[in-house]
Amino acid sequence: MIRPDLNLLVTLDVLLEEGSVTRAGERLALSPSAMSRALARLRRVTGDPLLVRAGRGLVPTPRAVELRDRVRALVQEAEAVLRPAGRLDLATLERTFTLRGSDGFVERFGPALVAEVGREAPGVRLRFLRRTRKDIASLREGAVDLETGVVEDALPPDVLSEPLFTDRFVGVVRDEHPLSTGEVTAARYASSRHVHVSRRGLTEGLVDGALRATGHEREVVTVVDGFGAALALARASDLVATVPERHTADLRRGMCSFELPFRAPEVTVSLMWHVRLDADPAHRWLRDRVIDVSSS
Repeated sequence: MIRPDLNLLVTLDVLLEEGSVTRAGERLALSPSAMSRALARLRRVTGDPLLVRAGRGLVPTPRAVELRDRVRALVQEAEAVLRPAGRLDLATLERTFTLRGSDGFVERFGPALVAEVGREAPGVRLRFLRRTRKDIASLREGAVDLETGVVEDALPPDVLSEPLFTDRFVGVVRDEHPLSTGEVTAARYASSRHVHVSRRGLTEGLVDGALRATGHEREVVTVVDGFGAALALARASDLVATVPERHTADLRRGMCSFELPFRAPEVTVSLMWHVRLDADPAHRWLRDRVIDVSSS
């Protein structure tokens, strides 16, 4: 199948608007002979004379009149497609963004983000999902617009990221727990019963490696898949939860938090998105809002 020369649409649009080969040629920076050849090509592909002589001028045929508005609309649409994106109007922006984050992110940063977005772009809707596994397919497929989490391995070239903040682990117990009073030593910490957070159900993590360097090991008696669940158990029992400090600030309210009696592991939480959205003005605006809220 031979593809049509879409440049002829622009030529036809100008010809129909000017009704003159000479004036159309001047607008398109073409010589009269080149413009005449273009009109001849248009006549061949449409099977219609399009413009015919009437005295000293040219008049459109019924087919040309029929095509005029359609051609104009097609050219304008093409120009809009090929034009750089216009200035983002937040007041009229209507769009739904899906953000996926690890447990505790919405509780800690969601309220401020929703308030900030609502003030600037009241027509924007935020949809929050919990990050239950490492999966870039959702970013690639467009099911998720932004994702927050710890980047442990190198990301593929089509996924971009920016660090949001560095978080360190702290111990958390209920107010009546023995560790809520007195100095928390590595021995006291290790001798308590612990709840461990692991999406994969593992019984050890970064904290265990850091504690083992002091010559102690903790007793993990419960494993859960999120910080919220770990803190809920610690709030209602004598279990010790060890969680990221900043990520869980709101979840830890009313509980006793303490610095770990050994070098606390740190993790860097990053914002991730797919490269196809990198230049999108609305997406860039939302990324900036997430960065602002997370750094405040």
